[in-house]
Amino acid sequence: MAFGTRIETWYEGAWHAGNLPILGAADHGTWLGTLVFDGARTFEGVTPDLDLHCIRLIRSANAMGLAPQETAEEVEAIAREGIARFDGEDLYIRPMMWSREGAPGMIAPDAESCTFALCIEALPMPPANGLALTVSSFRRPRPDMALTEAKAACLYPNNGRMIAEARRMGFDNALSLDAEGFVAETASTNAFLVRDGHVCTPRPNGTFLNGITRQRVMALLGDVGHPVEEASLTVDDFRAADEIFLTGNASKITPVTRFEERDLQPGPVTAQARALYWDYAHGRL
Repeated sequence: MAFGTRIETWYEGAWHAGNLPILGAADHGTWLGTLVFDGARTFEGVTPDLDLHCIRLIRSANAMGLAPQETAEEVEAIAREGIARFDGEDLYIRPMMWSREGAPGMIAPDAESCTFALCIEALPMPPANGLALTVSSFRRPRPDMALTEAKAACLYPNNGRMIAEARRMGFDNALSLDAEGFVAETASTNAFLVRDGHVCTPRPNGTFLNGITRQRVMALLGDVGHPVEEASLTVDDFRAADEIFLTGNASKITPVTRFEERDLQPGPVTAQARALYWDYAHGRL
């Protein structure tokens, strides 16, 4: 899927222009879904936490049962080489790994057949206008139900139907619940709420990724006297919130301006979190 205006793809030792075909029809990753990926952002000339995204890619590949041929440092170096091919645009950086072959019995991947590609797309950062949020009828699987410790492509059809459902209802995104009925995250981002100045976010319980931007925002807010509590949160907790904001790589920090039928204003903690992140990313802290 291409969603940027210009694409450069690293594959088999060279850069290629455009949305390069990289998966064979018989590749194990094509028909059995053993593909992992990560995403990083360049915006306003900075690429915060690129190293952590590359480290997580390797961790995801290992969780999938793959044996990456590249190190996180090598992936980062390729990414930076690709960033330099663009003229200062905002970019979405997506390294990925998958298995070409199956192990005996075919269902499990052949670890040594792990293949790597990296796609960079010119994609402007969206404005922080806020979005409308509802609650999904679909739930997150537990770690004993799916490979939730990896950023695995096979998990994303469930996210996609959450988004599709939300948009049919007139919303942009949706909170997803875990198997116990607690809020996990949205279909595509981690979620925070603020009530009476107190900041909370769902406790990582293995049903969703403890996002890199999530962790960064928690640390930044804690440094300025807004410690973030990780807790088992319900939908009612979000209904009672003074502010709700979302964190994720694609948009970094986004305010929620409508939750179900209730209008919300972007609040001071949300604005502070966004300002702190921008200062961090630009090296001003």
